[in-house]
Amino acid sequence: MRTLIILTLLAVLVMAATCYESHESMESHEYLNPFINRRRANDFIQADTRLRAITQERIRERSKAPQEHQRERCEDYYPCEMYAFRHGYAAAYKHYFGRRRTK
Repeated sequence: MRTLIILTLLAVLVMAATCYESHESMESHEYLNPFINRRRANDFIQADTRLRAITQERIRERSKAPQEHQRERCEDYYPCEMYAFRHGYAAAYKHYFGRRRTK
């Protein structure tokens, strides 16, 4: 009987030692609420990077390749566009606009 009481007390002491929550673990805000607020969910994204990405996109829109300018010019002229459907935009641009020379 005495052995059973000693083993029970020993089991209670081991359980108390391993299951005890210290004050340090209660200091964490994540203990009470592990999820963050919706407003703070995107706080880690810097506004600079979003603005920089938009600026880079606008710069790319302004500086187009010469082939893109030629294609847009050909699309604005209906006969050139029809010719481009059969032979391609490079050939159509050369056919309609390539022979023009400015003096």
